[in-house]
Amino acid sequence: MEELESLADLLDLQDVDLQIDRLLDRRAGLPELDEYKAAHADVERLTKDVETAAERLKALELDLDKTTGELELTEQKAAAEENRLYAGGMSARDADYLRREVEMLRTKVSTMEERVLELMEEKEEAERAIAALEQDLADATARKQELEGIIGEAWRKIDAEIGLKEARKAEIVPSIDPDLLELYEELRRSRKGAVVGALENGICGVCHLKLSAAEVSEVLRESPPRCIHCRGILVP
Repeated sequence: MEELESLADLLDLQDVDLQIDRLLDRRAGLPELDEYKAAHADVERLTKDVETAAERLKALELDLDKTTGELELTEQKAAAEENRLYAGGMSARDADYLRREVEMLRTKVSTMEERVLELMEEKEEAERAIAALEQDLADATARKQELEGIIGEAWRKIDAEIGLKEARKAEIVPSIDPDLLELYEELRRSRKGAVVGALENGICGVCHLKLSAAEVSEVLRESPPRCIHCRGILVP
């Protein structure tokens, strides 16, 4: 009689354990988790994109500053050479040489002015790109935080249910024979789902296969009763 009570309690324990398993599966399988992983990946990707774009903008700014500075120096030199040319007082040969020098400097100034304009346009384009990326990053971060809240709330509710089931489990375990409990835990580690089932009308409650009358008699002689097909623990 004591063994039957222990077996009945084991059946109750399995019911609680299976409920806990389902709650853990639900906890690990929240649909928002995949969305969160995607949002997290988006945040990481966009963060790197922003950093890369910021590095490119910085390089453009340095190039623009350098080119602008060189342009100013070249303009100053060209202006100074023009003043020398217009001031006169030099030989025709020197004047011709200086004229060619001024023309070369003015060509260089024109080329550098075009480059400065190109760099300014590239800088503006890079600034627009960074602004767009930063907005995308802000949106992705907000979505990630929203999902964190949804997942956290769902987990709190599930964990509360698990806590109640664990408390019920703690009440049942002391009433089960230690050897029987050890066998049960061993079976649970080796397979998923039920490992304990009622034996009703010769049908195993674990694998649901029919046992003959002789097989039922054989099963009932075991302690604890074990199904000859699946070796699950049976509760008469």
